[in-house]
Amino acid sequence: MNTTRIIRVFGRTRGRRFATALTAATLAVAGATACSDAAHEEDRPAPADRAEAAAIEWGPCPEATGGVARDPGLTCATVEVPLDHDEPDGTSIEVAISRLAAAEPEERHGVLLLNPGGPALSGLDMPATMAPTLPKSVLDRYDLIGFDPRGVAHSTPQSCGLEVAGVPGHFPYPAADGSIDANVELARTEAHRCAATAGADLRYFTTANTARDLDRIREALGEEKISYWGQSYGTYLGAVYSSLYPEQTDRMILEGNVDPTEVWSGEVEGWGRSMAERFPDAAAVAAAQNDALGLGGTVEEVTRTYLALADRLDREPARVPGTQQSMTGAILRTTTYALLLDNATLPVLAQVWKAAADLADGHLTAAGGAVLEQVFAETPPTPGVPADNQATMFLALTCGDAEWPDDVAEYATRSAADREAWPLTAGMPANIWPCAFWEAPIEEPVTVTDEGPGDILILQNRRDHATPWDSGQGLREVLGERAAFVGVDNGGHYVYDQGSACADGATVAFLDTGRLPAEDVFCTDVEQG
Repeated sequence: MNTTRIIRVFGRTRGRRFATALTAATLAVAGATACSDAAHEEDRPAPADRAEAAAIEWGPCPEATGGVARDPGLTCATVEVPLDHDEPDGTSIEVAISRLAAAEPEERHGVLLLNPGGPALSGLDMPATMAPTLPKSVLDRYDLIGFDPRGVAHSTPQSCGLEVAGVPGHFPYPAADGSIDANVELARTEAHRCAATAGADLRYFTTANTARDLDRIREALGEEKISYWGQSYGTYLGAVYSSLYPEQTDRMILEGNVDPTEVWSGEVEGWGRSMAERFPDAAAVAAAQNDALGLGGTVEEVTRTYLALADRLDREPARVPGTQQSMTGAILRTTTYALLLDNATLPVLAQVWKAAADLADGHLTAAGGAVLEQVFAETPPTPGVPADNQATMFLALTCGDAEWPDDVAEYATRSAADREAWPLTAGMPANIWPCAFWEAPIEEPVTVTDEGPGDILILQNRRDHATPWDSGQGLREVLGERAAFVGVDNGGHYVYDQGSACADGATVAFLDTGRLPAEDVFCTDVEQG
């Protein structure tokens, strides 16, 4: 089952971006070896000491997934960066970047780097998908710059040779009886496979090194500063960059936020609660269609129906007619997570629940079969990119950024408690990942602080199940006077271009002028599209 495919098929047609259902499922805790905060950056070669960057040669972009044509205005290039930034003359890797040039060069302010999160999502097409949502004032002033982070897609792609190629297949949902034995075995096997296949170099594919790559991109572009817009995991990458390079940070927008003090296991501990807060939005949509769907006439009834269905599919997976695929409780939950990312896909989610219930009852309709066909559809391969690339890099980042606990018994205890407290997530957020068996990270997580100019705008939805409200508040607290906060009374993972003129206006005004709101804002003007 491919969550990326679900979002691409069921997402809005107007080109708004959708990340996969990954962000809040990233786990780990702080720890490791050498220090890597801003002070440590003093030990690295300063920009003036580095060899002068070669001029970027813009040209055609690599072939896209499934041979889909890219925006004709998008051009691409590669930037060479060190595998290990402590060894700038050692092994090098390539990072792929893309550009949509500013529409009015004489009004150009600079560059706006864009990252869609993931972790480990390709960003080459992000300038083209974001451009239709941005006003002329922004498109006139900025070159929109996309990039595939190191190790991802066209940027020296990495592979562990994982048998389960998609990230959602790695979400560690316990067995029907709550046992985590199978999760432990898979976690151990995949950690050992990555160590044996990808090798020691994989340890250098971290968020901190990706942030250092961004500064190499800045140099290659010939810019004194860069502006940046990061979503989901991209908010953590942006916060790390702004801490390592505060004087090179121009205007930064962070949307759907990770709390940098909780990377990574602490971040996911709130996922059960946030799912409980977001789920009623979808349950209300299903309840309003009870005559057609039969899932319940109230939010509470729909929730009980859903929980019973997920438990039933845990115990008795239902084979989809005419295929070798089965709907399981884990697939139902992961699909639910994915389609909760945006309000526009809530009606589709209700249809998925109906189809899954009919399948379990043995009377799937043709319409329901068509819905499930999209759930199980695979994303076409990207030429030159290993099938398990995103899963490999998801593990490399979540396991390589920060050290994990390794007490298997403690995972079992925590998962059981989480399963009881938050039945919608069935104990998965507290369960074990390959990171428990991963080699220690090469450095501690970067310390994100409030040191630097006031140049960061935080956008956060109140009912964001992927990166919860508390995470956005945590980032706001860490950044202090350096940031302003725009909260929105909305559900889902994205804030900009989601129906709030209040939030959109604050975002565009910041990009146009560089001025943050005088005080934090809470927007209540959401119009559902």
